[in-house]
Amino acid sequence: MAISTHYDFNVPIRSQFVLRGVGWIASVALTLGLAGCGELTAQSRNAEGVRLFQQAHYQDAVKEFQEAAYADPTSADAYYNMAATYHRLGRTEHRKSDLDQAETYYNLCLDRNANHTDCYRGLAVLLAEQGRTDEAFRLIEGWVQRQPNTADAKIELARLNEEFGNRQAAKEHLIEALAVEPDNTRALTALGKIREDSGDTTQALANYQRSYWHDNRQTQVASRITALQGTTTSDSSSATRVVSRDPAPLQ
Repeated sequence: MAISTHYDFNVPIRSQFVLRGVGWIASVALTLGLAGCGELTAQSRNAEGVRLFQQAHYQDAVKEFQEAAYADPTSADAYYNMAATYHRLGRTEHRKSDLDQAETYYNLCLDRNANHTDCYRGLAVLLAEQGRTDEAFRLIEGWVQRQPNTADAKIELARLNEEFGNRQAAKEHLIEALAVEPDNTRALTALGKIREDSGDTTQALANYQRSYWHDNRQTQVASRITALQGTTTSDSSSATRVVSRDPAPLQ
């Protein structure tokens, strides 16, 4: 995870499909063999599309993602991948038609999964790139209003506010996200970054430590902890370690 609350304008694609819910399983119980075949086909097509995307063969990738969607029409990820690919094409080829396609597929993705975090981010980025900032904010704010107990929605609203220079609002939304999920590592890391940038290194260190304690694979967070431990004096014994005990209470 990069230590940043900025939007990633290189929108990623999803290499794995999200498992569908119990309701879907019940509805296809009588056609299990065919559904299973479709699922395998969708995953295979999706994987091939990801490989082609990574090699910058965007048109071929689109075809694979289209086949994945055909094999599994309920897959939000297939539509997200098509959207992300058209988004990349629109940027590289400067074609508005591709960007229009991207917007359509982002919306089709959200029709299938109303909490698809990557899709909300991708669509918000697309709108912001086109100067449709108000629409980008309405998109994410609407998600927050519909899902008040979803930390990801509040984190994305914080990211969007930070991107447009409103760090105080970003900080408030991250605190709200942590009220919902106190151990959310994305929110803790982002809040630590905002506090570090504002000069509040003690609180930033506490946020980074708590985030790292819950996910010690965050190498950049570990680097920030080491750097900040050298500048704070609140706990001199911590200067040679990252985290060796339960994290401090949420700040």
